[in-house]
Amino acid sequence: MAVKLRLTRMGAKKAPFYRIVAIDSRKARDGQYLDNIGYYDATKQPAEIKIDSEKANYWLKVGAQPTDTVRSLLKKQEIIK
Repeated sequence: MAVKLRLTRMGAKKAPFYRIVAIDSRKARDGQYLDNIGYYDATKQPAEIKIDSEKANYWLKVGAQPTDTVRSLLKKQEIIK
């Protein structure tokens, strides 16, 4: 099972926010996820990012691959270098 750290869309029409989740790479974007790591709300100024660093480090340690967007969010939060 290949695990990815990626965004899943939540919120109303034209007012999205995203959860950062650990999910099997074969599942759908909004499918059942393994663990909720944090959230990202780009509609607010400045963008609101909240990530549980312990959970993120655990999933990275066991081999989960972040998508490009999640990787940039983790760098902004200084969880990865």
